[in-house]
Amino acid sequence: MKKICTFVIYTAIAVSLAGCGMATMKPNYSSTNTDLMRIGGDKPGDKEPEIINMGSYCLQVTEKWKADGKTPDGQTIWSKDSLRRANPCR
Repeated sequence: MKKICTFVIYTAIAVSLAGCGMATMKPNYSSTNTDLMRIGGDKPGDKEPEIINMGSYCLQVTEKWKADGKTPDGQTIWSKDSLRRANPCR
């Protein structure tokens, strides 16, 4: 039993050392769809609310950008919030 415990402890130490010795991957802060998320820079401009005629009703679409945190290297993560509201057509 003592040999098994010693083996498990040495194995755990070896795995830990191997994990720490590996090169870390550089994070990739990019988005293929920049209409939804952007990294760094200034806050993108908000669009004016848009009203879309859907036939029997109209849809008001409002899009706003917000700061949604920071990357480990200090760049701001910008994400877009979209609000849709049904309105009677004028």
